[in-house]
Amino acid sequence: MKKVERINIIMRYINNRSRFTISEIMREFNISRSTAIRDIREIEAMGMPLVAEVGRDGGYFVMNNSVLPNVRFTDNEIKALFIAFMATRNQQLPYLKSRQSLAEKLLGLISETQQETLVHLNQLLLFEGTNPNNPDLLDLSDLPHPMLEELIQMILLDQYVVITIKAGQAIKSYPLYLLHLYREKSFWLIEGFDLKEEKRKIFPVDQLVNVEPYRMKNRLSKKRILEKLSQQKEEENLVIELGPKAIAQFKKYHPLKVTLSYTTPYQTTALLKTFIDVSQSEELTELTNWLLFLGEDIKVRALPKEVLEVLQQRLSIVVFP
Repeated sequence: MKKVERINIIMRYINNRSRFTISEIMREFNISRSTAIRDIREIEAMGMPLVAEVGRDGGYFVMNNSVLPNVRFTDNEIKALFIAFMATRNQQLPYLKSRQSLAEKLLGLISETQQETLVHLNQLLLFEGTNPNNPDLLDLSDLPHPMLEELIQMILLDQYVVITIKAGQAIKSYPLYLLHLYREKSFWLIEGFDLKEEKRKIFPVDQLVNVEPYRMKNRLSKKRILEKLSQQKEEENLVIELGPKAIAQFKKYHPLKVTLSYTTPYQTTALLKTFIDVSQSEELTELTNWLLFLGEDIKVRALPKEVLEVLQQRLSIVVFP
């Protein structure tokens, strides 16, 4: 048992007793006398009002009307709470108005090092919403890929990693600077900068078989990586205008890399600009289906001809030259 967990349990143990001795603590928690004494002193330092009894059979008791000090969370417990807050960012769940105050209280209970870890997680993890089939936060029936936690632990220490991916029968390793982990359509995805090919790549976490630190000392800096990514930014080839009905559909579902720019103060019309890789048949199919999902309340300003040919066969839309 880790020290933080042991001290938490000892505090609950002694807070519910009128009297206790060091020997009882030693037997109950299977620890040495010196460890028991150190733990009791640390609990006293945290503010629990313990009174020592003098004598051969002396022990301790807690002053009347005492209250248990703030519970100390383990690192993994803090991550679990914070990620749960992040994962409930859609507004279709009850009590979400209290999430901000809960998060603030949580941050007030933890150390500066733990706060920095949560800030780092907030930059790395992205969610498109919660799983509607498992609304109970205590339901663990939809556990993620077993490598996901190991990957998160590693990138919190260093975002330069080597991942090994198995696609079919092929197994290949990629040196990456990891940019983001995110969920889309209930799948976790790795977005990273390939340090060998020097370009952005995305991999499904379900195909991950190994992750290890990137041990090369000569590596591109984060600043240089971001510069290269900005230079590689694709030219926008999809530009559409959305009306109120299409905006409502957009809010129900949209790809993570797609964002809206509202063109009226009341957010009744918006402009969408992005790049579509028409060489990827899967992406082309998904985009076509998503545009149809938006409905007829759209006006196309620019669209790859490959997508337009499919859409014109299935939907009557207004096209501007």
